Amino acid sequence: MKIAAIVFILLWVQVTFAQAYTGKGDVKFQIGANFQDNGTGIMGSVDFGVGENISLGLASTYLLGIDKIRNKSGEEEPFADFKDRFDFRARFNANLGNVINVDEYLDVYPGLYASLKNFGGHLGLRYFFTNGFGVFTEINIPISKYNTNMLTQAEKLHNQVSVSFGASFNIY
Repeated sequence: MKIAAIVFILLWVQVTFAQAYTGKGDVKFQIGANFQDNGTGIMGSVDFGVGENISLGLASTYLLGIDKIRNKSGEEEPFADFKDRFDFRARFNANLGNVINVDEYLDVYPGLYASLKNFGGHLGLRYFFTNGFGVFTEINIPISKYNTNMLTQAEKLHNQVSVSFGASFNIY
């Protein structure tokens, strides 16, 4: 019984120190799956806390599973080259977890990004189970595409609404 009580207290102490966003100096790393029309892939991001409710970060997405088309000789091949599958973003987040104050382990972060393909906005949600591990989900919406001409099917990748989800880690 004594051991069970000690284990319970240690777990409780660990959970009480878990926070979604702590402010300046906070560093979060996320890795997960990205879903959009005609492609699925992996995404990673890192966010650096620069203020009580502000973080700056970098994010990248690479599409692995994309639809295939038939070339002129009838063979199936991917319709997108590396430059169409890859996107890199600089981003700004407004971390509103402590403003909304639903749960100290929950962070809601709307933000803006500038990428290799477009300028857009995102809305994310992180929930931490422990001080170091949590889950996240994000929706990305392009606001302005750099290529204003009619986009090819390959150029539409990363220039559309996409959803990502995966694991979030507290680095610092």
